[in-house]
Amino acid sequence: MAIKIEFSLQKKSLLVSEPESVSSLVNGHYGYMKKGVISLFPEEALYLIDIRNAKCLDPSLNQYSFNQVAKAFEAKKQMARYFTYKDWRDRGMIARQVSEITHKYGRNSPKKYPEGKFSLDKYALQGRFYADDLWAVIDDPETGKRLYEQYWIGQFGSYKAEQRGKLSKLDAYETLFLIRHAGLHLENASEKEVIKAAKKRHKDFLHLYEVYENWRLHGFVLKTGFKFGTHFRLYFPGASPVKTNKEWVHSRHVVHCFPRTSKLLISEWARAIRVAHSVRKTFVLAIPGKAKKKKPKKELSTTLDFLLYHRKHGGIENPKTGKPKYLMFSLSEEEYIGGEELADAIDQCKRIGLELLLAICDRETSVTYYLVKRIEIPGSKEEYYEIEWAQP
Repeated sequence: MAIKIEFSLQKKSLLVSEPESVSSLVNGHYGYMKKGVISLFPEEALYLIDIRNAKCLDPSLNQYSFNQVAKAFEAKKQMARYFTYKDWRDRGMIARQVSEITHKYGRNSPKKYPEGKFSLDKYALQGRFYADDLWAVIDDPETGKRLYEQYWIGQFGSYKAEQRGKLSKLDAYETLFLIRHAGLHLENASEKEVIKAAKKRHKDFLHLYEVYENWRLHGFVLKTGFKFGTHFRLYFPGASPVKTNKEWVHSRHVVHCFPRTSKLLISEWARAIRVAHSVRKTFVLAIPGKAKKKKPKKELSTTLDFLLYHRKHGGIENPKTGKPKYLMFSLSEEEYIGGEELADAIDQCKRIGLELLLAICDRETSVTYYLVKRIEIPGSKEEYYEIEWAQP
């Protein structure tokens, strides 16, 4: 028997009152029950029309199609919301409206990274800056080699062949870091001139440097992530470029910066995560920049799309006997996302105590999921996030 949905265009209501249909929907955890009648939210009704051949009728028994119902509840990114909801339901799990959240869940604990601190011996650092290349060169072999071997700053000699050459090459981030924290003197450029040259090439240079400096001051090593499609590759405190047992030290993490003021096409953003995962590296997201001052608001905004229940001990969690695990942020391959928008979604999840699950719907309506988990670096005021491809 097909489910009958009673639709009122004037009241914008979607109700189910036939006992058999009500019983079926209650068992599937659809809608809200009141006096024996279930009230559906739009994505639920669309799903029932699409998948369970439900009939949507108005009081005059006029039948409404999927598109007609969708038009009545038209909203931003409506199809991305629907197809991500559908995918979650098709996997046998439950998605509910975020308006159901009434308290904090405390299930979103950060992942702790090791503690470290940068401390540099005093050197008389002298070099020359090459603005077109955004490199500085130290041609004192003894000093350059010490910087490289003891602190992994710069590249001494050739990459993976330190004995070939005697120059120490510093990228723009290393150059500015040494100017500010180790007294590096450039014979042909000041700190302001280095920044000006770098910003001319990369408008977000200072945001990227902010991330570089914070990790470095906490003992981590950051080098270029060019080969992996990200800004930096990351090594934990204690890492050294000096070979051990004739084996090269490989990074296990990459860091990508997404300033709050930037916007990026979802497909490009997801591609960087995919590349990192394809080479078995953990993708770490940094969102530098100051948050915009906002008016006081309620616990939730409309940024987040669905409250998600997951699996537990081989079963499915549900609103009656379980707790939600994720908050879904629905996106489409073709849209742009802003750093401020993503930071706001992450902040909401942090306050509520649930993990953020990015659900990206591609042009074939296939959905890919990415789990966002906070990172805690002892002593750091900044927050970073691991983003992992997830298979619910």
